Amino acid sequence: MTVLVTGGAGYIGSHTVRALWEQGRSVVVLDNLEGGHRAAVAGTPLVVGDVADDGLVRTVVAEHGVTACIHFAAHKAAGESMANPGRYFANNVGSTNALLEALRLGGVGHVVFSSTAAVYGTPEVLPVTESSPIAPESPYGESKAMAERILDWYDACHGMRSVRLRYFNAAGASEDASIGEDWSVTLNLVPLVMKAALERIGQLSLYGTDYPTRDGTAIRDYVHVSDLADAHVKALDHLEAGRASTTLNLGTGRGSTVREVLDAARAASGLPIPVVEVDRRPGDPTAVWADTSKALEVLGWKATRDLDVIVGSAWAWHSTHPDGYETRPRPT
Repeated sequence: MTVLVTGGAGYIGSHTVRALWEQGRSVVVLDNLEGGHRAAVAGTPLVVGDVADDGLVRTVVAEHGVTACIHFAAHKAAGESMANPGRYFANNVGSTNALLEALRLGGVGHVVFSSTAAVYGTPEVLPVTESSPIAPESPYGESKAMAERILDWYDACHGMRSVRLRYFNAAGASEDASIGEDWSVTLNLVPLVMKAALERIGQLSLYGTDYPTRDGTAIRDYVHVSDLADAHVKALDHLEAGRASTTLNLGTGRGSTVREVLDAARAASGLPIPVVEVDRRPGDPTAVWADTSKALEVLGWKATRDLDVIVGSAWAWHSTHPDGYETRPRPT
């Protein structure tokens, strides 16, 4: 009984692979290594290839005895998706459909899907619940919403049950600082703050200081990547227990401002981290945070790590791996 993890050599995928191993599960990773790294899943069977390759997926399923799949493999930059929507629909929708069909033909009936809070767009009511309107504001968010609907139909037509996990702002790194986020392929706030702290960029741009929030900066819900990984394991347990398909928000249920993230990073690093205040970016909502009560009710899951832990673990990773997985140990 093996779990196939697509995109398992990436950021959240690699943390989930580790969590699965810690639970004693057998795992095989399928990743094209476009945004992933072999070193992130060292010791785990890794098949390099594309999830849209029907023959490859069916071979992996058969050879490894795959009974469930956690599907991370996707493009995930909202800004890039605005410039190249076709790339996102082809990969996040088309390749997902091809994967699901290959899994179905291979007899795999359980899927945990990596979705996103971007399906909600700018929420009108906070906190965001799973019943909040689906109103994506980018092809990225739209592609994830479309994939969720495909999963609904695979359940209705083929009995392939799934858990769709809508992440808020994933951040942080493993407790031992051995795996973390590759900042060369992300524009997320926490790794950008770390770049500024380590002088890999100049001053950090602080977009908007006139929001109607407690300190004038935008609010987001930051959730530790290891908490996310734990949710994926619990989602598999949910499906294996014969329970129904569902969609769940994953966050802390608390919002942190940009200035609070900066303060946490300064405390963790002991460095000043210079910033330059600039105008708001078009389309950035004032505040977004999750209602996670459904995840607690359905999975028994709740985020356990706060902002200081999240930022501290990110600092421990980036400060010892300034070049990501390409970092070489310093000579002694």
